[in-house]
Amino acid sequence: MENVILKHQQIQHIVRRIAYQIYETNVEEKRIIIAGIKGGGLDFAKKLQRVLRKITKAEIILCQVSMDKSNPLKSGVTTSLSTEEYKNSSIVLVDDVLNSGSTLIYGVHHFLKTPLKQLKTAVLVNRNHKKYPVKADFKGISLSTSLQEHVHVHFEAKKDVVFLD
Repeated sequence: MENVILKHQQIQHIVRRIAYQIYETNVEEKRIIIAGIKGGGLDFAKKLQRVLRKITKAEIILCQVSMDKSNPLKSGVTTSLSTEEYKNSSIVLVDDVLNSGSTLIYGVHHFLKTPLKQLKTAVLVNRNHKKYPVKADFKGISLSTSLQEHVHVHFEAKKDVVFLD
């Protein structure tokens, strides 16, 4: 049984709101790096990038963050940008759902090995079951769910949806 949590139009409003929050936090920046975790995080990052390009003159650079989500410690974290390309930059690390926090914490850890101006995190759905001390600076919605429930995010042209099962 699927319980729809967010419909397409609601997700569009959230994307726009978070993009404005990112802009407000980076109003003085000439370039902002939107680092999307491969999968739903990268899809969400692309949506944020599109809106940010409309509302700011800053260069909005998309960075793909890759890791094995089931074992990020073993697989390590790689990015589509070199360390030099994001050094001393303002970065927003983006994922679709914050579950245990492991994906975000390993992503944050990767970027903190390099001097940065600032590092923020953004998620569409923040679940309240974190194992790690990581928080979302920008979040669409917060959900209190049971550990047996799963949040699914599907990004599809004009049919974005978030549901719980």
